[in-house]
Amino acid sequence: MKLISKLATASVVALLAATPSMAQDRLVGTKALDDRIDDITDDVNEDLTRGDDDERFGPTGVAQGFRGSIALTASGTSGNTDTGELSGAGRLSYGIGDWNHSAGFAIEYGEANNQKNEEKFFATYEAQRYFNEKFYLFGIGRYEYDGFSAPTVPGGAPVAGNSSDAFLGFGPGYRVINTPEQAWRVQAGIGVRHTKDFANVSNTEEAIIASSRYFMKLTDTMSLTNDTDVLSSSANTVVSNDLGVNFKVSNNLSTRVSYRTDYNSAPAIGRKSTDNTLGLSLVLGF
Repeated sequence: MKLISKLATASVVALLAATPSMAQDRLVGTKALDDRIDDITDDVNEDLTRGDDDERFGPTGVAQGFRGSIALTASGTSGNTDTGELSGAGRLSYGIGDWNHSAGFAIEYGEANNQKNEEKFFATYEAQRYFNEKFYLFGIGRYEYDGFSAPTVPGGAPVAGNSSDAFLGFGPGYRVINTPEQAWRVQAGIGVRHTKDFANVSNTEEAIIASSRYFMKLTDTMSLTNDTDVLSSSANTVVSNDLGVNFKVSNNLSTRVSYRTDYNSAPAIGRKSTDNTLGLSLVLGF
């Protein structure tokens, strides 16, 4: 009996250890949780990496040649509900001489019972021309498309938001401070923003853009960053500031504490003009 009990216990342990790689993970819900764990882990790692990088924008050198990545995923179900989902994303950068080009895109499409319920496309492009280790010119473009709009109630008005949103701007950038312990870059320019809402009402306006990126190495294991972005047009002025401190406690433990402030000079009715977010990112490896 003891032998049977031991074998049964070992079988249960083995089954539990193998659960993530078996079909049951979808039935019991572990697959969804595993996916969410991956998403959170990726977000945290990206936050820490971005915050601890003194070359976050306006680097002194241009990496030569092509670099990039593309990801694609698709899924479909049939039975009680027929659904289909397709999404893809990619990044590409190309450096040649003193020029650097970078582009990115994302596509999301979905159907349920032969009815489209999602259709989105995003694309960005940025070019930089470096004249020396401190001065450069930049051009930036962004386009967002949302092809899915549904009335709030049958026969009602379309949902709030834009079916398309495009921005194009350019200007100079300058590296004010450039040392291994401290880096500060600023860039500013003018641009044009064009939007079209779900009621097909278009709007085009001039805009001013400005950004600042500051990095200070406090110790071998601690650094401070402060990122500021401003977009101003006749419609409103939007300001974002992200202050963060990064700690590398050990080879296996890293953390980032951040305080983000977002300001909108003309918020929607019923909303405040300022949002503040206190963030904590922690990565423990073993």
